Amino acid sequence: KYTSTYDPAIQSKMKSIATLITLLSLLAPQASAFSTTAHRAAFSRALLQQYASSEDVVVLYSDDDDDANDNDDANEESDSNTKTTEVSFAKNKRWSSLSPAVKARIVSEGQQRAIQNKKKREPAGDKKRRMMMHYKKAMVESKRQSRIMRPLPTNSPNRTQLVDIVTGEQTYNGTIISLTNFGAYVDIGTECDGLLHVSQITRDEFVEHPRQVLKPGDIVEDVRVLRVAPELKKMQLTMLPRHVTEEEDEDEEEFEERIALKDLATDDELWGEIKRVTHFGSYVELGAVVQGWLHFMDHPEFVHGTKPRDIMKVGDRIRCWVSNVDSDMGRIKLTANRPKDLPGPRREIRKVVDDEYY
Repeated sequence: KYTSTYDPAIQSKMKSIATLITLLSLLAPQASAFSTTAHRAAFSRALLQQYASSEDVVVLYSDDDDDANDNDDANEESDSNTKTTEVSFAKNKRWSSLSPAVKARIVSEGQQRAIQNKKKREPAGDKKRRMMMHYKKAMVESKRQSRIMRPLPTNSPNRTQLVDIVTGEQTYNGTIISLTNFGAYVDIGTECDGLLHVSQITRDEFVEHPRQVLKPGDIVEDVRVLRVAPELKKMQLTMLPRHVTEEEDEDEEEFEERIALKDLATDDELWGEIKRVTHFGSYVELGAVVQGWLHFMDHPEFVHGTKPRDIMKVGDRIRCWVSNVDSDMGRIKLTANRPKDLPGPRREIRKVVDDEYY
């Protein structure tokens, strides 16, 4: 830290002083006393002053003022540390005085803020990946909750075999397992689920989709087996009363005596019975191979604002005319209004003269 002239003798003295200081710091038993920079600087300064007291050494610069400044900085640093410690202690004292509930709320709010800030800084790719994982977990949870608990496991030996089931006699209580566009699958305790077609649910109202009256997990009572095929593992069920299904079976037995579609022509007059009423009209039994469709706006009692059930009732007999026959689709379209192009009844005007007609 001292600078002198470039005299070779002085330089050799300085080198010997540096060597002496190095040896003392390594070999002297008091080396621990020079553990700090301040101690080493003080010892070096004492030695340099001893050698610099000679007349041939000129001291050009000394850092005593810098050492004083260093001491001042150290004192200021220690004062700031003390103040920080006091502030930290004051904060800890205030924190320790809070109730556990308030502490838990503060920590929870801080964690939430940290999570929100992290999400704001999240890259778009990571955010998309996280949202996709959240969506998949929600789908898995929804699928798990939608599963229906069966009364018996599917592989239980207590389930009834299809070959042991008698159609049309015994009634069962079943559980709705799943819904489709055309019906519902019901577990009645057999080796496979039975299909309850949408047309076999009720005749009181028109059911367009099974979800209108049923949902998975519902318990249905008085379910009967219409048809069963053990070799195909299939079973058809019904919730209709016995007399309704018997009448439909009788109608099917008379299929050979029914009117063929090729024998029907436009404007043919027929009498029929309303079998089903829907949201747009009714199906009419005409004695043909298929039932005819009568739109509610083609009913003679239709007025604006009238609903089909207001003018059509199951079991009503109605006179109708064929408006269209679709042989390819197997459909008959009807109308209950007399076609205007049909000839009306003949009327004859005869003159009576002397009690004789002319």
